Amino acid sequence: MRKYFLSLFFALCAVTLFAAKADKQVVVLSCDLHCQGCCDKIMKNIAFEKGVKDIVCDLKGKTVTVTFDAQKTDVPTLLKAFEKIGKPATVKETKESQKPQAESTTDANTGASQLQ
Repeated sequence: MRKYFLSLFFALCAVTLFAAKADKQVVVLSCDLHCQGCCDKIMKNIAFEKGVKDIVCDLKGKTVTVTFDAQKTDVPTLLKAFEKIGKPATVKETKESQKPQAESTTDANTGASQLQ
């Protein structure tokens, strides 16, 4: 039983490390949203595109924020998916979601931490 739990623990650790290395990006798209039905249509269809991790519709701002795995899809593919469902979109903003954090080191003389 102990071996089972240890192997399960190591498998979960490996999956977590692999998932943390995924190159996630966020794109904010301007889209003509009229009502909640438009948001529902986007949520139902775009969520099944390969690599899409999260979708947030802002009805007031008429924007859709899509978090996706850049190794599986890209912005032009997402734009084609929006056109396919009859909701053409344009890119408003693109940024990386998970950037590696800067390593900090401690100066031996002063004891101050420095970002590298």
